[in-house]
Amino acid sequence: MKLMKPAFWDYKKPNILSYLLIPFTFPIIANNYLLNLKKNKIKKKNIKSICIGNIYVGGTGKTPLSIKIFQILHKLNFKTAAIKKFYKKQSDEQKLLANKTKLYCLKSRNEALNRAFEDGIEIAVFDDGLQDGSINYDLKFVCFNNIKWIGNGFLIPAGPLREKIENISKYDAVFLNGNEENNDDLKKIIRRYDSNIKIFETYYKPNNLNKFSSNEKFLVFSGIGNPDSFKRTLIKNKLNIIEELNFPDHYLYTSSDIDKIKSYAKKLNAKILTTEKDYIKIDPSYIDGIDFLGIDLIIKDEDELINFIKSKI
Repeated sequence: MKLMKPAFWDYKKPNILSYLLIPFTFPIIANNYLLNLKKNKIKKKNIKSICIGNIYVGGTGKTPLSIKIFQILHKLNFKTAAIKKFYKKQSDEQKLLANKTKLYCLKSRNEALNRAFEDGIEIAVFDDGLQDGSINYDLKFVCFNNIKWIGNGFLIPAGPLREKIENISKYDAVFLNGNEENNDDLKKIIRRYDSNIKIFETYYKPNNLNKFSSNEKFLVFSGIGNPDSFKRTLIKNKLNIIEELNFPDHYLYTSSDIDKIKSYAKKLNAKILTTEKDYIKIDPSYIDGIDFLGIDLIIKDEDELINFIKSKI
């Protein structure tokens, strides 16, 4: 059974439980050290690669950003594909990518890259894989949610980080994804670790708001890494949320789950709303009465990002 992310991971300051768990972070530290030493990384000469990943576990917007960058490169007439390592429990992200990109999804990222190379792909956009030491990416982008940032700043299991924030200097650019917040303080922190790293900001913009009315009541549910961003987007757009149900990231809904959600919504006399990522996981025979909020990822200074990518690949 998949568990919810511990609440203390996102405290602004570590609590006593975080400190007690520090000894259990040593395997992560050792693994990261070994990855940095790893040689013989694969580099295909006739295909460029961009990796979009995170060091904070889950909910940083890497999949929407992967799709957006794929779309940008496609419009620039590059023969582009997305690559994602196959995980059985990540069918939601795989379906989203398959619907919106040309996707290669295999158990090995290297094999997926080989397939893309054989098909004449010019640029491969990797959704996740920054910690995969076997591939020599041309560009490495690290994503953060601008609300959660780095949580309590500790490594797993004491906190939500796969790597220490100091490692940010290994990457080519930082993306602050999420809602339209003032990110000046976060940018100052990032500059402490790398004064020259590129920083890009994005936000989510609903694309089907005309389907919903602010006079209606909504029960919302989601099984995503950061439900706070989803909820803030709804509130900002004046949708009346009377109940919120959160499930673990990548949660696979059963017919029983959906029946309970529908029964609860009926009791509240509310409509049911979820994310597109959750919607595509629901069995079509149970989808009646459920809608999703579609979103577009908007990149501030998109032209600057395009010029940056062109200069590197």
